[in-house]
Parts: sequence; C-alpha cells; structure tokens
Amino acid sequence: RGDLDFGLYRIMNMKAGEITAFLDNDLLPQAQGMLQGISAEDRAKLDEELGNTLATLRKLGVPNPEESDRVKDLRRQIAEARADAEAEADVYGHLANFFARYYSEGDFMSQRRYSGGTGPAYLIPWDGEEVKLHWANADQYYVKTTENYASYVFTIGNERRRVRFEIAAADNEKDNVKELAGKQRRFLLARTKPVTAEGDELVLRFEHRPMTDGEKKRFPGNGDHQQGRINKAAAERIRDLDALDPAWRALLATPAPTEADPDRTVLAKHLERYTAKNTFDYFIHKDLAGFLRRELDLYLKSEVLNLDDLALGDAARLRRALARVRTIRHMADKIIAFLAQLEEFQKRLWLKKKLVLETQYCATLDRVPEALYPDIAANADQRAEWVDLLAIDEIAGDLANGGTGYTEPLTVEFLKENPYLVLDTHHFDADFTDRLLAALSDAGPLDEQMDGLLVHGENFQALNLLRRRYRGQVQCVYIDPPYNTGSDGFAYRDSYQHSTWLAMLKDRLAIARNLMRDGGVLMSSIDDIEQPLLRLLLDEEFGAANRIANMVWKGATDNNPTRIATEHEYLVWYAKNLASTAPVWKSTANDAKDLMLKEWERLRASCTSLKAIQSYFRKFVKDNREVLSPLTHYDRVDEDGPYTGGRKVHNPGKEGYRYDVIHPVTGKPCVQPARGYRFPEETMRRLLDGDKILFGDDESQIIQIKEYLKDYAGDLKGFVELDSRIGANALEAMFGSREVFKNPKPADLLAKLVGFVASENRIILDFFSGSGTTGHAVINLNRGDSARRKFILVEMADYFDTVLLPRMKKLIHSRNWKAGKPIGRRGDTRLFKYIRLESYEDTLDSLKLTPPAGDLLAENPALAEDYRLRYALGEETAESACLLGSRFVDPFAYTLSVVRDGTRSEVPVDLPETFNHLIGFREESRRRIDGVLVCAGTDAENRDCLIFWRNLGKMDNEALDAWFEHNRARLPDSIDLVYVNGDHTLNAFRQRSETWTAQAIEPILRELMFEETDHDE
Repeated sequence: RGDLDFGLYRIMNMKAGEITAFLDNDLLPQAQGMLQGISAEDRAKLDEELGNTLATLRKLGVPNPEESDRVKDLRRQIAEARADAEAEADVYGHLANFFARYYSEGDFMSQRRYSGGTGPAYLIPWDGEEVKLHWANADQYYVKTTENYASYVFTIGNERRRVRFEIAAADNEKDNVKELAGKQRRFLLARTKPVTAEGDELVLRFEHRPMTDGEKKRFPGNGDHQQGRINKAAAERIRDLDALDPAWRALLATPAPTEADPDRTVLAKHLERYTAKNTFDYFIHKDLAGFLRRELDLYLKSEVLNLDDLALGDAARLRRALARVRTIRHMADKIIAFLAQLEEFQKRLWLKKKLVLETQYCATLDRVPEALYPDIAANADQRAEWVDLLAIDEIAGDLANGGTGYTEPLTVEFLKENPYLVLDTHHFDADFTDRLLAALSDAGPLDEQMDGLLVHGENFQALNLLRRRYRGQVQCVYIDPPYNTGSDGFAYRDSYQHSTWLAMLKDRLAIARNLMRDGGVLMSSIDDIEQPLLRLLLDEEFGAANRIANMVWKGATDNNPTRIATEHEYLVWYAKNLASTAPVWKSTANDAKDLMLKEWERLRASCTSLKAIQSYFRKFVKDNREVLSPLTHYDRVDEDGPYTGGRKVHNPGKEGYRYDVIHPVTGKPCVQPARGYRFPEETMRRLLDGDKILFGDDESQIIQIKEYLKDYAGDLKGFVELDSRIGANALEAMFGSREVFKNPKPADLLAKLVGFVASENRIILDFFSGSGTTGHAVINLNRGDSARRKFILVEMADYFDTVLLPRMKKLIHSRNWKAGKPIGRRGDTRLFKYIRLESYEDTLDSLKLTPPAGDLLAENPALAEDYRLRYALGEETAESACLLGSRFVDPFAYTLSVVRDGTRSEVPVDLPETFNHLIGFREESRRRIDGVLVCAGTDAENRDCLIFWRNLGKMDNEALDAWFEHNRARLPDSIDLVYVNGDHTLNAFRQRSETWTAQAIEPILRELMFEETDHDE
C-alpha cells in the first residue's frame, strides 16, 4: 500500500523495516538451521577443494582419481549440500505457494482444495446437514459497506494551496458502459471537466464506474495493480493539460519518492491514498489462525509429503524429506502467527463497540418548556432550518385574531402559535440541552417519552452497540438491503459478488435476530436476483421451521417488449419463533375502509335523514367498486356507521346453543344454523334489544349479525398490489424533487404490513433505512390508531442528513405536503433522538503507535520474536483514544483525532451516551446538578442505577463526597448500583439499610467496549 498515512496501513508502514529485518535476520536463518544446510560460501569451498584434489591426484599420476576415498567423500558432501540447497528453495516455494493459494488483495479466501481429475477440486466444511449453504467468504466479516465518496483534500506549497478530489459521477451507467453493470468499478478521471482551478484551490474530478472495453485494454490487470496503472495515467494527464497553470503543474510534480517508486510525485502519492481508501478492507477473517493451520495440515499431507521418500528407505533422502516438512510447518506457523496478529487486531477494531460521537434530540415545541422559548426565538440557525425545511417564512399573521406572523428574529408568541415546529438541539449549546432534558425528565421517564431513535453509522456497528439495550425487545424488523444488481452501489470483490453480499447480510441478521422479541417478525424486500439465496440464508439464521411466507409485491407495470415482463418484487417473512407468533394476523388499517368511513362522516354531516345517507352511500360504493374492493358489501348504514350482515351468530365446528329467535314480521321462529347459535340466549337477547341482528324477508332465512365497517380487520394476503411510484411521489411532495433519493419504498406499503405484526408500543427496526420510509410508516400508523409504536432507523450514507432526518422533521410538522411546502400545519407531538457513531475508518484513522520503551526486547531475543509475532500491534496501539487508552480527566472533552476531507481534526466523543448503550441503560432522567451530570434509570439486568459524570480536574474525591452528601435528598431513593468516573470513596456513604455499591466507570467501559459477543447466541 505504499506509505498510506491513515489507519492500520500508516502503522504497518512505520513497522515495515522492523518486520523485514526480523524476517531476514531471524526467521530465514531458522529455516536454514532446521534443514541442516550449509551456506553458499561453504558449498563453493567444497567445489574448490574437489577441483584442487582432482588436479593434485592427476599430477601425481594416481590412476582413477574419481575412486579416491577423498574425492568420493567430497562428492558426497557436495551432493548433500546441493540437496539441502534444493530443499531450502523447495521450502520457500511451498511457503509461497501455500499462502498465495488463499491470499488475494489483502484478504484470505477460503479455498480448500486438492488435486484430482483435470484440475483442482474444492472442499467445503460440512457437519452432516441435509442442505448446506456455503460461500467463499462465509467465515469472514464484511467491513466495506459503502464507498467513501467524501471529498479528499490536501495542502501543497507551504499549505497555501489546496487540492480537492471529488466524485463527479458514481455508478455511472450512461452511454457505452451500461452493459457493464455488475462489474467491478474503478476510479477514473472524469471525462468532462476533470480539472478546475478556483483561486488557491484545484479541484480534480473523478468517476467511479465500470470500465469500458477500451479502458480494460489500456489498463490490463485487476485489483490494486489495475487501479495503480489508472492512477499513473491520470497523474500524467493532469500534469499535461494545457489549461493547467504552470505553477500548479510544478507543485503537483513535487517529488514524494519511496524506495519502490523513486520517481513518485506528490500528486501520484495522494491519488494512491485516495483510491486505496475506497478499495481496501473488504473482509476480516473470523479465525484466520485456525483456518490457515487447518489448511496447512491438509497442504502438508497432500502437497509436501512424498510417498516415494518414505518407501525407498534412503536415510539421507528421508532425513531431508522430514526436515523439509518440519521446516515448512515451523516457518508457516510463525508466518501464520504474524498474519493472525494483523487479522485479530483488525477484528478487534471491527468488533469494538463504537463510540457515540454526537447525541441530539428533536422535539416539537409543545414538548419544550416555555422558559426556553426566548433562547429558541433568538437562535438564527434553528430559524434558518425551519425556513429551509418547513417554510415558516410563509406564515402570515392573523391580525384579526391576534395571530403573529414570521419575523426575524422570531418571537416567543410565534413559537407558541406553532407547536409542531421541530426543535433540533444540534443548533443549541450543551447548557440549553441540559435544561431541556431536565424539563423532559420532570414529565416522565425519558426513554419512554422517545418516539424513536435514528443512528447515523454503519449498520453492523450500530446493531452491535444497541445489542444490550434492545435485546429481545424488537417486534418487527424490516430491511430493504441492496439488491445486488451490480448497479446499486454495493461494493464487492471481483468474482465475489454474491458471496460478498451473503457475508454482509449474515452477521447483521444474526445480531438483529437477537434484538427481536420471541414472537418478533422479520420481513425483507428483495428482487428475484438474490431472493433464492436470501431465503437459504434466512433458513440458516432463523431456521426453516420459522419461515412464514414469500410475499409478492406488484409495484410496476412494464409495457416494454420482452419475453416476460418483470413487474414485481418480493417480501420474505420469517419469525424468530413461529410458535410464539400470533396464529392469525388481522389489521384494522385499510385504505378502502378509510375512504368509506370518510364518506360516511361527510354524508352524516350534510344529510338530514338516515334514508338520504343510505341512498348516497350506496351510490358512492357502486361508483367506486374497483377502488373499494373487497369492502363493497359494507353498503348499509345506521346511526353507528356502515355495516354488513355476518354469519358470526352461527356456531362453528361443533354443536352450539339451541333456542328460538322469532321473526319480527311473521312471528314465527327463524330457521336455526346447522350447529346452533354461537351465543347463549341472554347474549342474543341483548343483541336483539340493541338492533344488532338482521332478519330475512321471512323466517325461512337464517338471521345475521351486524358487522360494522369501523370494526373491520382484514387478512394479509400473499400478493400485494401497490404502485411503487407512490414512494417517489411522497418524497417529491415533501422535498419538491424526485431526485433526493432513488426508488424509495411507499410508506403506505410498509404501514399496511407493519400494522399486521406490530401494535401498541412495539419497536420496529430498520437497519437499511435509506430515506426513512419505515419511520414514515410508523408515524402514519400511530396517527391512525393512536398507538405508541417506536422506530429505530440506521443509515450511514450522506442522505441521513439530506433526506432521512429532514423527512422525519417535515412529517412530524405537517401531515400533508406539496412541492416541498406544508399544506396546513397539522402535526403531531413527537420526541426522538439521533446519534452519530464512530466509524471503522475513524478507528483506523485515530490509532496511535507507542513503541516499547528501553532495551528489554534487545536483551531477550526469544521474547522479542514472540512479541513481534503475536503482541506488538495490540500493545503499541493500546494508548490510542479510540481504544480508550487515553485517561479522560474531563469526560466532556474527550476527542478522537480523525481525518475528514483530507484534514486531521479532533472530533468530540459523547462518553455518557456511549456508556449508557454499553450497559443497556433505560434512561429515566438526566440532569446536571452542580457540575455533575446525573443519569438515573435501569440497566440491562433491571437494576436501579445512578451514573455520575464529573470533571476530575475540577472535582476530586473529597469534593464528590461533599456533593453527594449535599444532594442525596435530590437523588432517587431506590438505588442498586452507582457508577462514577474516576476513583472514588462513595461507598463510605452507604447507610446500614442501603445495599447499593459504587463502581468506577472506566474499567467497565473498557471491558464492555471489547466484550466478546456471540452474535449467533
């Protein structure tokens, strides 16, 4: 990777010389010693001595000098020396062959194979299952979930000028590259306007797309080698552009040599870094050491051991054969140990629970105490957001009724008149947020008040962090993963498209399953490309016995000439435990039902008689039969609404109640159902008195019960028809454009489906949230039935800020939108939280290398080898802030040093929020009391906890003790456990009747951060 100055590659480059010296000076001599070989110099001396001996014997006239004992002995020594030399070369050849067999561009692919037939055959691990789903990366974590298209900036020329790399087009499928969809993409200089100069900034534009056939011929190869050729050509083209200012040309040609490339320029250096940052680290092996050692055993038996060596009985030959095997194993074991150190280190970084970098709250103004309104009215950033998102500048004052219109700055009266404006604490300082949360804490438990959680972060990392807090609580998981068409931005290794996709989904589904309630349900959108593999994967993760259905959604009409028009997608349904899932699903949510009830309400308000309502309502149903199907039989009305006749008075299955029901006209008993009545006679009498029974023209017809449309609950069918364009239309209405997000799912579709499986206050999780359709659906559902369903939405792309978060704010403020403007401002009272997580790249960026002090390793060679092979990376990066190595005297000022837009900067860390998630904390209140942040609630074990955060530089133990004694009456009475950062003496304040204990936060935080988690548990 050259001298990439970020993350693990920066550290490995710093240690490259040390590693090379270790291999050359330590490991290679070990191999030579184990083979009992002699040096090339000694072999040359033997050859020289043999020549001198033969020449001397010939001069002396000795007959047949070759028969001389001395010559025979020298010949034997030379033959053995040459055999040993060949054995040494053979060892290195086998080592290279073995590791090359599995290594590919930074990853180790599982390719167990043996020679047989006309070519290599491949084996897969199998434990006797009837059907085994296996793929090349099944034993690896997929860590590259998206391309990093953030601008890359570097300074040049005494830092007075800046060069910026930007993406002009990604996944470009225009013109002659459309047929290459599904192929690996490369970074190529933009075909139009590749370079523009804007003052002291030079902008270089790139496209990330499949290569054309011509480009493939021009840049042969694959992987990094191919991208390297492209980079070299791009650097030459940029420097040779006639429009490029000579000063820029000279700066870009500034030398930045390496040992491997002494002619490298600063432009080539940064091109290498930029493209590498978007192509490295696709996979991390879950157990590289175990995997390679198992494969090594197979390799030694099948490729190194030669039966002829064992059968011939030649002692020297057998000695060399066994020495070769021992040496290969010895060397390979050490190399495996070193590679495992690298892989385990990366695995540790990947599995580390990621730090929360930012926590913000969004609340409608009706939830905010009016004491904070003056601060809100004076906040220009919040006002600007409301103008941009909610068009508040179009609110005119109602002078007749004393209303207040939009002004700059806003007025407190204006805020009071617009209770559904959504405040975002991002625009306010920490003191404001503290006061807001304290006020909200007075209104009830904070977590119970939250309507949802948005997480800006990679979905594996988000699920991993949320694991303890939400384990066993999610009722419904909906995901819309990348369909893996090759044109949807999903990044995969060459020739590993489907394997990469499966590896990506497997680990995320495993954690999601653990978050689900026992009766929880997962549904996943998918098309017909990956639907078969997805079902097999879900069979493995959830069990085939928990498969519910494979639903078909017809969302499009394809009029293009083709063999078979594809107008549908799928929704695959699985239960965590089918036995715990409701045997029958019904939902009261139905579009036709809503239309009919709205018409009934309209007619009831406008008509003077029930007879008129009946007449108009039947005409409405008849005129709209296609839209209102299958509810058109609800065409009769009474004072309680539309109804139909039902057979629910009949007893199903077995003999019921027997009695006579008299026809009101004929006075004769009505014919009884075949198995009698379902209800006892007293219940039937109440139904008759309440006019809930329908009679036929005479007693020969069986009676029916009134079934009201308002009580209708429909079944969920395996085929759903809903125009997919509704999703894009909704976003266009809300944002004024269809281009903000491609192909969003319709919220109506998800609301319909979620309504069947999640009621009341259940949690719905979507960890491929995209534009936020699932959150939209949940809010709409809650509006319909006044339930308190909560959403958890996870998204890592930039449209978290450009679409998802604004969509939630817009939707809460107003139910209806057109051309990006609200129609009316009838919103809902809502409160939700969003957090931003440290990324895997942030972790790599912020690693800090601290070599061991002193000469301890030099004094102990055996320890030095073991240290370098197994422990160096972990030990020397332990003080990195991302690994919590830095002692946080002030937990409110903890930062990570990361690279953003090519510039290293300090990013704040929210340690309290991170700790809350790690212990599974359900927060009831949060208050800052005399400089101490106090969080009260319960942890994952349902223990009543208090968490104290203080600045150790301002509050030592004595001051903390005094604080605790002074404020004890203000703290909750019920306490099982107190957490406090820093050493403390709080346990001395326990009364005899109290059993709580106080623990330091730091060791628990570190332990839980790196806790080994079985995601398949």
